[in-house]
Amino acid sequence: MVKQQLQVLDALDSAKVQLYHFKAIVVAGMGFFTDAYDLFCISLVTKLLGRIYYYEEGSSTPGSLPPNVNSAISGVAFCGTLAGQLFFGWLGDKMGRKRVYGLTLVLMVVCSVASGLSFGHSAKATMATLCFFRFWLGFGIGGDYPLSATIMSEYANKKTRGAFIAAVFAMQGFGNLSGGIIALIVSAAFKSAYPAPSYKVSPALSTVPAADYVWRIIVMVGAIPAVLTYYWRMKMPETARYTALVEKNAKQAAADMATVLQEGEVEVEQGKVEIVVEKQSDSFGLFSKQFLRRHGLHLLGTATTWFFLDIAFYSSNLFQKDIFTAVHWLPSAYTMSAIEETYKIARAQTIISLCGSLPGYWFTVAFIDIIGRFIIQLGGFLMMMIFMLFLAIFYNHWTAHPTGFVIMYALTFFFANFGPNATTFVVPAEVFPARFRSTCHGISAAAGKAGAIVGAFGFLYIAQSQNPKLTDPGYPTGLGVKNALFMLAACDLLGLLFTFCVPEAKGISLEEISGEDESDEGNGSEETASYDNRTVPV
Repeated sequence: MVKQQLQVLDALDSAKVQLYHFKAIVVAGMGFFTDAYDLFCISLVTKLLGRIYYYEEGSSTPGSLPPNVNSAISGVAFCGTLAGQLFFGWLGDKMGRKRVYGLTLVLMVVCSVASGLSFGHSAKATMATLCFFRFWLGFGIGGDYPLSATIMSEYANKKTRGAFIAAVFAMQGFGNLSGGIIALIVSAAFKSAYPAPSYKVSPALSTVPAADYVWRIIVMVGAIPAVLTYYWRMKMPETARYTALVEKNAKQAAADMATVLQEGEVEVEQGKVEIVVEKQSDSFGLFSKQFLRRHGLHLLGTATTWFFLDIAFYSSNLFQKDIFTAVHWLPSAYTMSAIEETYKIARAQTIISLCGSLPGYWFTVAFIDIIGRFIIQLGGFLMMMIFMLFLAIFYNHWTAHPTGFVIMYALTFFFANFGPNATTFVVPAEVFPARFRSTCHGISAAAGKAGAIVGAFGFLYIAQSQNPKLTDPGYPTGLGVKNALFMLAACDLLGLLFTFCVPEAKGISLEEISGEDESDEGNGSEETASYDNRTVPV
């Protein structure tokens, strides 16, 4: 087995933590801040959209989005995200990470603003326009997943690589929290400026005309952080690993790294680059038999765990307001005005984000390079399953004690983020060869978004009451929130089982974990031993 590690890659693996690493975290992380804000802020305003555009005079309950419209608004961005993850993941390996990195940000900015400017002659036209722009918003967001993860993994040193990638992803927590805070500020300001009675006092006056501005402002604010970081994203050089191992240009790789790492001059090893790349190009392609033998189990593990995680995570996240209403933590809609309802939904989601979601992200950052990806992911799935089962088994108790339900629910989010929600993002950026890294991360992330689509389109129906009198308007009877929680616990169990397909990458160089520093000489026991060493002990 022949080792062919380049000095420029050695320099990256052993580089001290320095200012540029933190700059890269912020620049890449602001994309994820925007991602989370844009994906989750819609759940804050769907009730308000129903009141504004689907109010029926004489109805005893406030207007609500029809089932197909609610599912479309909640899920269409995920469809775009899935497509963007596959497309930009592939493009990142073909054209380079940097060349397409700015395009994803431009799409997010333009479509965030355009979503808030959605207009039409009818409610149907307005919702259709909103869905159109949210699809393309999701397309841009999708591209940010494989590109940000791959860029950060290829810049980082091997001792703190997991923490750096997780820190980029943890910006999602701040985006989620900021969505709730912005909604609180905007709805509080409008509630103060435009007082309105509750729906039961005056159905027509409970939704003031100015409420139409509330959701538009909330949706558009997400573009601001992305705009602020565009310049710095464009100034980032291409990663040395892509330049050296894919573009075969050791001189440029060394020059790029000299501008960002304070490690002195890096030797230009063009001859060794050509040897390494020749071995790789002659070895195997994506989805070849050799790829499947070396990395097929890894790809299965990263894709399936992300899929099952996102069914549970996005189902719980997108429909918090519905669950909180079911357990009586939020008052009935008819006892509030439209803007007041938005305010209370935002307050509830902000509390959950602040107390459960956000700390979980940063616990992962703190411990991922100490206890490893595998243990965090396995433990996260296990704890999520336990808390989901507690919520489901004692559901009737929690409906009478909503504070206890909210605490348990927050703990579920804590272990999602100090667990598989972070590690499923980190691991695919580490375990695949440089020439496939962005593509395989995109495939894994797309599998996750397929799970999010299942959650967004399916959970609203499944969680409907079994009593026809208690279902939301327009919905058929479902299995109820209790049985839906059992199903989410089952998804956590499946994610836990497929975690055993995922390799541990703690403290190992990208070339070692992906097998790029090995030749193809000897396809016997040596290669098999290497593969076994890259797989987590079961």
